Amino acid sequence: QVQLVESGGGSVQAGGSLRLSCAASGYTYSSACMGWFRQAAGKEREGVAAIDSRGTTKYVDSFKGRFTISRDNAKNTLYLQMNSLKPEDIAMYYCAADFQIGGLCSAYQPISAFGYWGQGTQVTVSS
Repeated sequence: QVQLVESGGGSVQAGGSLRLSCAASGYTYSSACMGWFRQAAGKEREGVAAIDSRGTTKYVDSFKGRFTISRDNAKNTLYLQMNSLKPEDIAMYYCAADFQIGGLCSAYQPISAFGYWGQGTQVTVSS
């Protein structure tokens, strides 16, 4: 059974940083496309970044330069380093995994392309 558990969310002041983690279990983690998504109140869930099994990263353009996705296959853990946080980054952040995307591993993929999701971790940024 695939399980994804996010952690690391919290409340920071604008300009601060947070590192989110996603602990994965129940499958061969290293073979999965992994992604970070977020959903603000009243808005649709949107992609942030994705990383494939070889470590190739793909970012949604608006997050390039501030956010960094990485994975540690030895620890079965996905990370999202978020710097220079802004109030508009307030959202629930979710990690997701899929094994079928292959070379199309990207956060631009529709939500439905990812078959497994965590429960989310809340990020709040105060101005």
